[in-house]
Amino acid sequence: MSITIAGTAFDRVRYDREADVLYLHAGDPRRAVDFDESAEGHALRFDASGRLVGVTIVGAKRTLEKEGRITLTTPQPQWAVDDSQLSEVLGLAG
Repeated sequence: MSITIAGTAFDRVRYDREADVLYLHAGDPRRAVDFDESAEGHALRFDASGRLVGVTIVGAKRTLEKEGRITLTTPQPQWAVDDSQLSEVLGLAG
């Protein structure tokens, strides 16, 4: 499964249902060389060129059910993703 958000295709998508943590990565996870945290508390991973290549969203399903979307502020412009993009991976009724 692949999810494209704000022009980045995350081709490695894994959801840990027990912990409610969503892992998104574009390409090989070893490409990440720099790490940061979004204003919302999500883990961000960047490659050597400064491109966002990975995101870890804690409480993904809970947030999506409560707020209807997950917002993530990065050094690039802010992006948001709604249930139309994540309902399958998170196991939400669409």
